[in-house]
Amino acid sequence: METNDSDIKLKIISVIDKIRPFIINDGGNLELVDYKDNIVYVRLSGACKDCAMIDITLKDGIEELIISEVPEVKEVINID
Repeated sequence: METNDSDIKLKIISVIDKIRPFIINDGGNLELVDYKDNIVYVRLSGACKDCAMIDITLKDGIEELIISEVPEVKEVINID
């Protein structure tokens, strides 16, 4: 059975909901903007928006966690 985009989106939201409390605890926030062509588009805001560690947080943290739980995802991109 093929997984459709809405099922994948629900899985992504579930992972983001697990991650969000840690990001909020650091003064930031994370929201899903879109999922298209196996790419997740997110928006990091609050303290995360201007943090020097944003790329590390995004690639080594958020992206790694999402891909480990939702293997259909190939990349996570932060958009302003």
